Amino acid sequence: MNRLIFRILTISTMIIAPFFAQAQDGSSTGSGTLQLTLDQALEIALSESNTIKIADMTIEKTGYAQKGSYAALYPNINVSGSYQRTLLKQVMVMDMGGQTMEIKVGRDNNITTSASASMPLVNAQLWESLKLSAMDVEMAVEQARSSKIGLIKQVKQAFYAVLLAEKSLDVVSEVYSNAQKNYEKTLQRFNVGKVSEVERLRSQVTMMNAEPAVSSAENTIVLATWQLKAVMGIDLDTDIQVVGDLIDYTNEMLAPYASEEDLSNNSSLLQLEIQDRMLESTIKMQKNQYLPTLAASINYNYSAMGDDELRWFPSSNAALSLNIPVFDGFQKRFNIKQTKVTRNMLALQREDTERNLRVAIRNFNDQMALSIKNYQAADATVEVAQKSYDISEKMYEVGKATIVELNDAQVALMQAQLTQAQAVYNFMVTKASLDELIGKE
Repeated sequence: MNRLIFRILTISTMIIAPFFAQAQDGSSTGSGTLQLTLDQALEIALSESNTIKIADMTIEKTGYAQKGSYAALYPNINVSGSYQRTLLKQVMVMDMGGQTMEIKVGRDNNITTSASASMPLVNAQLWESLKLSAMDVEMAVEQARSSKIGLIKQVKQAFYAVLLAEKSLDVVSEVYSNAQKNYEKTLQRFNVGKVSEVERLRSQVTMMNAEPAVSSAENTIVLATWQLKAVMGIDLDTDIQVVGDLIDYTNEMLAPYASEEDLSNNSSLLQLEIQDRMLESTIKMQKNQYLPTLAASINYNYSAMGDDELRWFPSSNAALSLNIPVFDGFQKRFNIKQTKVTRNMLALQREDTERNLRVAIRNFNDQMALSIKNYQAADATVEVAQKSYDISEKMYEVGKATIVELNDAQVALMQAQLTQAQAVYNFMVTKASLDELIGKE
């Protein structure tokens, strides 16, 4: 029986531990008990989770940045105006025919208004930078998809953890119920002198040892439910009740399964691919710095000067500006080489990432295969253990078996039931991780 309690506490620890690493505040979805299936939990998470909201905002922000980058293609128009009041006019001294003359220069009022417009006509570097802006948006979208896939995995695993906790509670509750019935039977037999004091004490200790396991399992359900609510992004005080049983996923686990090794939708590799294209575009942009640029501009000025009466004079000009790079101390050349090295490093990183991902895929497939074997073995054991317990119980009732033998039979039965539930849980949790790795939404 002590082994069984240790098993329950181990499962409880396994379920509770991720909560402290993953729990986060969420928003309230209302009052009352909320009945949740897995699909409903995923739907709420994808609408309420801050992770998804932040990802959507990132896409929106990057979209604005892209639109802002296109502003460089449009004319840049500016209008300005100024007014100047002369407080003390400048005096010029001149020698006129032997006479010294002092002449004040300037007017009391000076007004100037101007309008200017300029835009690039030929600028290959600018055009390539616009492609980079579009890739920034593409990267934000892929990162948002990665966040969504990661959230789906977390919700699934948290949901399965609640189901496992509930299954564990069912098991230990049955253990406690049987221990109570056995103690009552033992006490009755003790009162009529059919069993010893030691037998009665053993039965009582078994019952008392089973009670803490029930409390621990109940607490595990509470914490596992908190974890589910946290990853869903809802208030931790919201009352929810998950719908389903781990056994409901048995058919999915035992269905024919083809090993999945397609990494074409893996988010990490897709992001590395986008980064590679961004570096390629950066190199083109840096090479385009060697090319001449041509810009056009036009100015219109309207100014007035005078003391009491203002006289207005317009002026205007248009210009073409050609800029030809000649020499910059090899700065552009070294920048291009630096970017090429960075791209080569990224290629090596992608190679290592893909290799590690394929190892992870095989590991997940092996874990899922092992879970299936464990379930099949536990399924056969449960049937045998149930018969063994039923026989031991009847033998104990007629005095042909001891309480120790009955407890051993019960421990074997409960151990098989827990192993069965654990196998289903391990399979579904591993499958959720595999789906995330291959980029399955």
